[in-house]
Amino acid sequence: MTLRPYIELARSEGLRITHITETHIHADFVSGARELHAATGGRLLLSGEGGDDWQYRFAAADGATLLHDGDHFMVGNLRFDVMHTPGHTPEHLSFVVTDTPRAAGPMGVLTGDFVFVGDVGRPDLLEKAAKVANTMEAGARTLFASLQRFRALPDHLQLWPGHGAGSACGKALGAVPFSTVGYEKRANWGVGTTSESAFVAAVLEGQPEPPRYFAEMKRINRDGPVVLGALSPLPPLDGADVCRRVDAGAWPVDMRSAADFAVGFLPGSLSVPYSKSFSTWVGSLVPYNVDIVLLVPDADVALVDRARRDLSRIGLDRIVGWGTPDAVLPAHAARGGVCGTMQQLTAAALADGDGLPAAYTVIDVRGRSEWAVGHCS
Repeated sequence: MTLRPYIELARSEGLRITHITETHIHADFVSGARELHAATGGRLLLSGEGGDDWQYRFAAADGATLLHDGDHFMVGNLRFDVMHTPGHTPEHLSFVVTDTPRAAGPMGVLTGDFVFVGDVGRPDLLEKAAKVANTMEAGARTLFASLQRFRALPDHLQLWPGHGAGSACGKALGAVPFSTVGYEKRANWGVGTTSESAFVAAVLEGQPEPPRYFAEMKRINRDGPVVLGALSPLPPLDGADVCRRVDAGAWPVDMRSAADFAVGFLPGSLSVPYSKSFSTWVGSLVPYNVDIVLLVPDADVALVDRARRDLSRIGLDRIVGWGTPDAVLPAHAARGGVCGTMQQLTAAALADGDGLPAAYTVIDVRGRSEWAVGHCS
């Protein structure tokens, strides 16, 4: 988790980071709040709502101020009024913002994962991701009650949500980054639904599958992310050293293209070509209690740094080094090992059975929502 852009932006504007807050214990990535507090000394303000199970366990040690419904705090001339808006999570807060010198009342609301542009926060993550049983419907009803408070806000307030399109925290997020309360009352299905039973049925239907690492993120962000500080460069490993580490239990993550991987790979390697979904896939497949070795093409150090940064954002910090397949595969062969290969087929070839055994089983490894859109029987 790199915080340099935030610190440098504040410095470039002649500002100091004095207050650090967040709306809830989220599951998307490792929160930077604790790291930023350590780097700047800014005051931590965290939710004190949600009950015993959803308290920040590092709050006391870090001297955090716990916020409750009806509280407010000042940052310069800006006033932040605290609203407890549970449903997406039990401890979720929203912040109504007032520019006090203008004396014209509130100007906007920071809604986090409560209300998005065009959608509302999903209430099923505690059950589907964190495995807290029998919480989906109760969360949906709590979310409906929170939306009653949202509808009571003035129409002119600007709406500043925590996510835009593409987030797994909702199912139909709009592409524009912000809106107004009044517009969302007219255009947001969740805000506009006034029947509790209809809302509960609609908000729980068709939600995308959450990445499997979301449960780990909940735990890390509740208990307290490790403060990493400045990271030393990740060491390059020769082929023999990679093989030894893999023998000792490290997971090799091969970042080459699927086509290059299929030609020859170290047995036991996980093929995850680098892309925007790199950390999602690695976080969904690699356990958090193992070491990781990155296998990158062409000794691309910049790619190593990007991959390491992405994985650190979801708490995968046990990356012990990196190597290249060009060095690792000969080292594996030199000790008598056989490199893996994988036949790749087009959909047409699979349908024809061309080049396949007489009897074979097709395993569809797509997500459940993808399977529901279309599949062969």
